[in-house]
Amino acid sequence: MKKYLFTLLACLIGFSSYSQNEIEDGKSLIEAYVSPLTNSLGSALNNGWYNTAKPHKLGGFDVTITANIVMVPTNAKTFNISKSNGGAFSGGETPTILGSGNGSPIDYSGDPSLDQKYMPKGINIPVIPLPMLQAGVGLIKGTEIDVRFIPEFKIGSIGKVGLFGIGFKHDLLQWIPVIGDAIPISLSLQTGYTKLSSEIELIDPTASIDPSANLDISATTVNLILSKKLLMFTPYVGLGYNSTRTTFNVYEKYDIAGLTINVAELTKIDFESKNNFRANIGFRFNITVIALQANYTFAEYPTATLGVGVSLR
Repeated sequence: MKKYLFTLLACLIGFSSYSQNEIEDGKSLIEAYVSPLTNSLGSALNNGWYNTAKPHKLGGFDVTITANIVMVPTNAKTFNISKSNGGAFSGGETPTILGSGNGSPIDYSGDPSLDQKYMPKGINIPVIPLPMLQAGVGLIKGTEIDVRFIPEFKIGSIGKVGLFGIGFKHDLLQWIPVIGDAIPISLSLQTGYTKLSSEIELIDPTASIDPSANLDISATTVNLILSKKLLMFTPYVGLGYNSTRTTFNVYEKYDIAGLTINVAELTKIDFESKNNFRANIGFRFNITVIALQANYTFAEYPTATLGVGVSLR
């Protein structure tokens, strides 16, 4: 991914010195190219939080490994250059970072005499899997706390990534005793927050310094979950709301063709928050203390979740 981001930065920087409006248009262009990846990762981060509406009893716990598999929608694979910014850059349809094919020609209105430049190509990724390790423990009053944590680790020469999340689940029917006692189901409110932090090395042979980019994604979800246990089988449904916010920063100055570029001026970007509703359906199957789970989330970025773990009480 790093070479595609660098290609885009070099493409934009190579046009000319920007006015403030043109800098904002450059940011919009970067966001249009990168946002399908961050939205996909945000959808993955907002899934896998639960496999039943019933919180653990006091002292009960589980440790679960899940894989959240995001299906990239067709409309996230291309974007229109001219429509993606305020008018400083023009062109037709071109791949996003998750699309396929070569990048389209791009023109800069500030200096039409410049040589033709091209957007970077897509890396053609139809699905994005994201594994997750999560642990939950039961507290008082039908409340459960869940924690996700992946220590920062290096991914080859690309960079490094780490993840942390915290969530809560609370039994709602305990506060409506007549209904709660009469209907043998579980109904809970669940909320979760996950932050993925990454550092990408933007290595390029034409640069005197190898700059790095920080791509941080914060994902928040709030859900209403209903489930019913039938012996070892627990089907469940959920309705909820997702929110994703991304920050993209490049800090270093570096040289391209003898010109010193302050990349931070161009690429310190807070992507617009991506908010949408979601619905999911799934089941958990218990074999003694082993819990198997599977669910599917209906949303702008559909996601399938598979998981296995140990669960007590």
